Amino acid sequence: MLAIGFLLCASVLAQPAVKPRATMDSYLIPLNKKGATIGTVLFGHADRGRITLVSDTARLFRIDKDGTISLRKRKAVRDVGTHAYGITVAVGKQYYQMELVKDEFIRNKVVAHRGAWRKVGVMQNSVRSFQHAVELGCEASEFDVWLSKDKVVVLSHDPHIGGLSVEESSAKELYASTLAGGDPVPALTDFITMAKKQNKTKMILEIKPSPTGRNTELVDSVLSIVHRLKAQAYIEYISFDYNVLKRIKAQDQTAKTAYLMGNKTVDELKADGITGLDYDFYKYEADPQLLAKAKSRGLTTNVWTVNKEAALCTFLQSGVDRITTDEPELLLEIIKKKK
Repeated sequence: MLAIGFLLCASVLAQPAVKPRATMDSYLIPLNKKGATIGTVLFGHADRGRITLVSDTARLFRIDKDGTISLRKRKAVRDVGTHAYGITVAVGKQYYQMELVKDEFIRNKVVAHRGAWRKVGVMQNSVRSFQHAVELGCEASEFDVWLSKDKVVVLSHDPHIGGLSVEESSAKELYASTLAGGDPVPALTDFITMAKKQNKTKMILEIKPSPTGRNTELVDSVLSIVHRLKAQAYIEYISFDYNVLKRIKAQDQTAKTAYLMGNKTVDELKADGITGLDYDFYKYEADPQLLAKAKSRGLTTNVWTVNKEAALCTFLQSGVDRITTDEPELLLEIIKKKK
């Protein structure tokens, strides 16, 4: 046990230093509201310097001295035309490109687990499973990522695809191992690029714990991709590995993160800056006060994976923020009937 403890400590100490990133506490533009406040630029470093708006090709935005970005006083955005606007901000001498997105995201509690796949016969964690979730009108679609041997972030729930170990195979080898139904293994870069063509369904990105100890490398790669593609408005993070979520928060202080394992109290989550809990339905059943305790601490709440009609109805009425399900069609039908 002492040897294991020493190795764990050494692993933590050996982690690469965290590079601070400029982020915003909101990237969403309210619709039909002139001069609406969007969010404040934050930088996780003491000597951040002055924050300025360097580029705004749409000529829609302004920035206050404290870094708060708003629409210009007589400007508003409507539900027509482009849904995303690029800006560049300077924090001291550093430049950061960001994307502000019209807030047309659906809020109906429905999270399609690994996409909407079961009813339409497509593969989980595929491009088509996400596209079906969008077509259905889901609030969000969950998916899982790993790091290939050649350091490409790819989508897969399991550590093996077509008999190949994801972490011990190249992205090219994994891609050649086409999934059943003709769905190729998506790279995260391609997946996000596709998903950003809409602004109705969010992406819930699960970082899988690495059996070979590549968690830190995977986290850093994921964040690099998300920020390079300016996808912060679209993506939230979940993981069974608590240190994964803490490393995300260390780099992106405004990232929305939720813990899956269920072995942390709401006070522990709040103290570590984790913004939500995403526990299985057994945890909620074992602690009837869990939802109330989480809400009292300002945490978001999700329950997984709920597939039976009776349980879906129960959690829909409970006040939980989101419900992850393999049966999004069923949950949407229940919601429709209640309305």
